[in-house]
Amino acid sequence: MSFDKSIWFFLLLIGQVSFAQEVPLNQESLVKQLNQELSGESAKRNLEYISRLHRMRGSEDFNEAIDFISGKLEENDLEKIELIKIPTDGKTMYGTQKARLAWDVEFAELWELEKQGQQWVPAVKVGDWESVPLVLAQDSRSGEAKAELVDIGKGTSPEDYVNKDVKGKLVLTSSQPGAVVPLAIQQNGAVGIISYAQNQVTAWWKENENLIRWGHLDDFSEIETFAFMVSLKQARAYQQRLKSGETIMMHAKVKADLHPGNYNILTAVIEGSDSQLKNEEIVFTCHLDHPRPGANDNASGCVAILEIARTLKKLIAESKIDRPKRTIRFVWSPEIEGTTALLNYRPDLAQKAKFNIHMDMVGGGPETKAIFHVSRSPHSVPNFIDDVGEAFGEFVNVKSYKYASGEAVDYPIVSNEGGKEALHAVLGEFHMGSDFQVFSEGSFRIPSIYLHDWPDRYIHTNYDVPGNIDPTKLKRSGFIGAGSAYFLANLGSQEVPTLLDLLRRKVLKRASAMLEYCLALSPEEQENTKYYFWAYEKGVLESIKPYAELSKNDRDNYTTFLTNLQSTVGEGQPRKLSNSKASKVYVRNAAIKGPMSVFGYNYFFDHYDGERPEIYSYKGVKGSGSEYAYETLNLVNGKRTNLEIRNTLSAEFGPIPLQMVIDYLEALKSAGVIN
Repeated sequence: MSFDKSIWFFLLLIGQVSFAQEVPLNQESLVKQLNQELSGESAKRNLEYISRLHRMRGSEDFNEAIDFISGKLEENDLEKIELIKIPTDGKTMYGTQKARLAWDVEFAELWELEKQGQQWVPAVKVGDWESVPLVLAQDSRSGEAKAELVDIGKGTSPEDYVNKDVKGKLVLTSSQPGAVVPLAIQQNGAVGIISYAQNQVTAWWKENENLIRWGHLDDFSEIETFAFMVSLKQARAYQQRLKSGETIMMHAKVKADLHPGNYNILTAVIEGSDSQLKNEEIVFTCHLDHPRPGANDNASGCVAILEIARTLKKLIAESKIDRPKRTIRFVWSPEIEGTTALLNYRPDLAQKAKFNIHMDMVGGGPETKAIFHVSRSPHSVPNFIDDVGEAFGEFVNVKSYKYASGEAVDYPIVSNEGGKEALHAVLGEFHMGSDFQVFSEGSFRIPSIYLHDWPDRYIHTNYDVPGNIDPTKLKRSGFIGAGSAYFLANLGSQEVPTLLDLLRRKVLKRASAMLEYCLALSPEEQENTKYYFWAYEKGVLESIKPYAELSKNDRDNYTTFLTNLQSTVGEGQPRKLSNSKASKVYVRNAAIKGPMSVFGYNYFFDHYDGERPEIYSYKGVKGSGSEYAYETLNLVNGKRTNLEIRNTLSAEFGPIPLQMVIDYLEALKSAGVIN
């Protein structure tokens, strides 16, 4: 069959398959019980409490949020509730994460002054930590200054300081505070920073001038200073006044400190019923830390898994569902750094974790402009659980659309106080950005389902408030997560035929998408993409083996299905490229566990003395530099050659030069990460 004809064949076939929506994986009873018991209203009430707290790692408010959730777990009879305290001193390494000190704030205010006679006196309060904690950049230190304001633009290059005297003054910058410290504070003697950095770029990022965005200083820096964050509207007003020649005097005062503390990580379980399988765990994760209010990011994920825990435990207690065979664990921790520390500090938990379901921003209503995703693990971790998550996501998509369109459906999955619109979840993509990437990283290789909203117009701002959270969205995300977890917790040989039917449908869809994508590639890259597509799909089949026995008949039938499909689409062949180091093989340093870029710390750049590898700024057809870099290290396994790693990356994210991959691998070697 020709290339064009094969595309049309699959488009026709997929069109037929996609309309045959049934209850996912024959879980009719489970779907019914989850639809009845999950409460978006209950989840939102919990969210409203958590959103009152400025939940920075190690802080008093973070610990108060932990206490609140722990109390709810006790009320709902969760098992083995445990608070894990991992010491943080600013020095200790937990895998690739250097333990960041705890940060607490007592007081922070920024005032504009006006001159009365010979005195400058307070005139307008620009911001205070008590009202809007986001006005103080994270990891600011104590300090006080009455000083003139100077606009330094970006402030990240020497040219930004030409003909500007900033010594003893406050600087106004469009950059993140930490980025201007070396030049503004250390070299040129400024006493503090006022930033209007417009982080988290979306289509709406400069439309709302009133947003105050999250700012950061480097807590490992030896330069102690403070920084305030102001809105774009406020910054533009200052700039106009400064251009007209006006002197703007400010008074900044901060009482805050970094100090030794703990990564406090709360965990609880629903213990498995099978004496052997209960040591295998499906792990729900979220990140509890975030500036106030942080409603969608990420109070939403925290309350969603809390609601899943309550629901499953109640249904088990009422004998409406059986206790799962495998253990289901729930974890609340600081984002990425807490997860990296946990898996290194408690290797027993890493060993037990077989699947991860991560929830980070799962409640955004229409005002947030959020698009919901059920994302997959990277290709370096081929697995079947992604298809399980997508099956439940697709079910909600179809049912919610029919319900919104006025049809009578059995399971609309809505909350009485929530919206009725269709979900329209995006299925089947890989995104980076949260704790799941620690689980899926090559050190641990734990496959993950990542539930999240993106974009979100209010992420990391003072407008990320409970009023923008939709109870229906919380219920639907809880449904997808709970359904996936419960199926995985009970997976055995009996479920294999149903699972393989699902995989057949998913392979057809992925094959169709792959063929369409190939139209944008050269003939050589088309062949390479096909070859690694089939390698991935075979890996998905093999991923079932540790959890359920495949009968000879099931394996033979599925293998025949793949073989026939492969002969129709084409087997493909790996790209052949000439390079003296193409056949070189690396092995991961087993003593270094975790991704290179964690939170507030980058292990690679801290241990590498050379120039920044070009791969970090590379832009592929379907991936960016950070994704290429992350996956390159994941693919190092002591067997793959440099060329095979390059070819796998190219099939996943788009063609990348072989030399660029080799250069990064050599850099990782020089940093001691690989050998």
